[in-house]
Amino acid sequence: MVMAMVNAENLDVEIEQLLNAEKHARLAGDVAATRNAATEILRLCFEARAWNTLNDQIVLLTKRRGQHRQAITAMVQQAMQYIDETPHIEIRIKLIETLESVCNGKIYVEIERARLIKNLAKIKEEQGLIDEAADLMQEVAVETFGAMAKTEKIAFILEQVRLCLDRQDYVRAQILSRKISTRVFDADVSKEKKKAKEGDNVVEEAPLDIPSLPELKRIYYELMIRYYSHKKDYLEICRCYKAIYEIPSVKENTTEWIPILRKICWFLVLSPHDPMQSSLLNCILEDRNLSEIPNFKLLLKQLVTMEVIQWTTLWDSYKDEFENENILGEYLGAEPEKDLRERVIEHNILVISEYYARITLKRLAELLCLSVQEAEKHLSDMVVSKALVAKIDRPMGIVCFQRAKDSNDVLNSWAANLESLLDLVEKSCHQIHKETMVHKAALKV
Repeated sequence: MVMAMVNAENLDVEIEQLLNAEKHARLAGDVAATRNAATEILRLCFEARAWNTLNDQIVLLTKRRGQHRQAITAMVQQAMQYIDETPHIEIRIKLIETLESVCNGKIYVEIERARLIKNLAKIKEEQGLIDEAADLMQEVAVETFGAMAKTEKIAFILEQVRLCLDRQDYVRAQILSRKISTRVFDADVSKEKKKAKEGDNVVEEAPLDIPSLPELKRIYYELMIRYYSHKKDYLEICRCYKAIYEIPSVKENTTEWIPILRKICWFLVLSPHDPMQSSLLNCILEDRNLSEIPNFKLLLKQLVTMEVIQWTTLWDSYKDEFENENILGEYLGAEPEKDLRERVIEHNILVISEYYARITLKRLAELLCLSVQEAEKHLSDMVVSKALVAKIDRPMGIVCFQRAKDSNDVLNSWAANLESLLDLVEKSCHQIHKETMVHKAALKV
């Protein structure tokens, strides 16, 4: 205890001397001497393990009148190195909160404040306080930081999105994800590194623990898969997996791209029919790697071929594959078998609409292997979603797939018919006139 008291007294004396030196240097406008004195005070507190004194000196030095920005920045950066050296979590949180309060409102230490908040949010998350961690991260808008590296910005926003998904705040997760443009992942980093001109803002280098752009791309799309899984948007999930599949490091590794390509095929099959789905389906069929999984290539070809698919035959062929994928993956949906059957029914109705202009409901139900009521329900759903144009005459039990003409189509058709009629009249008059002239010439002879 006596030694501790002596050390504390010596520390107070040394700090007092350095405070006087800092004051004289600050008033004289000597930035380098001010910075050195301030950082030396923090070093003495750290070596003495006087954490409370360290916090007090940080606040005291930063609040002194006319304190230089360079001195405050140096103190914050030096104190941040001491965070991992703290003996227990309470002291660490106290030091982070002290530094965050010092940085708050100062634009020249905004990057340091963002890193401090990220560190504090990580501690809160480890303690199980997900809501508090998410609220902390949402306070910082790193997209406005001009001096922060691009990869660090993206990593920070992705951490915000992940915490929102963990707390099931899907609306805010979507808003935050839109701050990241997907085009940034395809940018050539080597071309972007230009020599800074005089007067330009200097962009700081990202910390070593920040992932590269391809790794961030994969993290981004994995988070978006979680978001779209909540919305049960199979087509967007498929597009996210396709983006991961196109990452060079993934395409070079067979053990990685084969499971991803399988998921692309499954989610493509589960997606409702629309132009985007058809375009993506044809694009995947042209992929040479699809030959490595022939079963899925055959499955996609059945969806492209304009032939009726028998549900029982299809399910018997792919039941084991489907169940294995559902065990391995987490995002095939709550009722994937039901969704797959609906997609097969949609495909069959579209095929029938190509071959029939009019068909009875009874015959339609036979082709779909459904009851009349179920066939009418599925057909009505497709009409409502505008995937198909059809009319049902329920008293007669007839379905008409012909598209109804609007007023413009009727007017154009009438104009075309009238034009052809006038052409026919003109040709007839010409032929009559020709025959008359020939007849008159014969009479004169």
